[in-house]
Amino acid sequence: AWDASDRVHNAHTDPTPDLFYTDAFRAGAAVLQRMGMSFDAWLYHPQIEDLVDLARALPELPIVLDHLGGPLGVGPYAGRREEVRAAWRPPMEALAGCPNVSLKLGGIGMSIYGLGWHKQPSAPSSDALVAAWGDDIRWCIERFGPERCMFESNFPVDKRGCSYTVLWNAFKKIAADASATEKAWLFHDCAARVYRL
Repeated sequence: AWDASDRVHNAHTDPTPDLFYTDAFRAGAAVLQRMGMSFDAWLYHPQIEDLVDLARALPELPIVLDHLGGPLGVGPYAGRREEVRAAWRPPMEALAGCPNVSLKLGGIGMSIYGLGWHKQPSAPSSDALVAAWGDDIRWCIERFGPERCMFESNFPVDKRGCSYTVLWNAFKKIAADASATEKAWLFHDCAARVYRL
């Protein structure tokens, strides 16, 4: 996770802006592919195109994009949720066209997404989470398909924004209209397949 703004916290590994394109990184990802392992990508929404390029370069590498692709809401992105959504959706569409990529649906309690849950006098309800994230999560499920999407808690980081129980109740409400088979993929089967559980 890297962004040019000094008002956005980059990953603790101190990544470079071109990390996914470096020879060393590509060689390491190719080793994962040869070993039949998967790669989890934690990045911010301006980096999604970098992941699209990696997914196309290594089509046999199972890749999992974490936390909805990191749609930022802090620093220069604060108060610009619609602009961020407009920038986030096209590369997500491109990524959905890569059959080796699955998506973790979560991270929605993180403060870097800019909804300020941690600043409110009381924690949000599951209905508040659904109102804030339901449309985006359902949009992702429609693009990737339930077979390539998995709900995730991202605890303890999400704890700044909501409780574990509230989060999972929100996910259940978001998936309420899904079939039993689709729910099985979203809440279990996709994770079991990708991580070989």
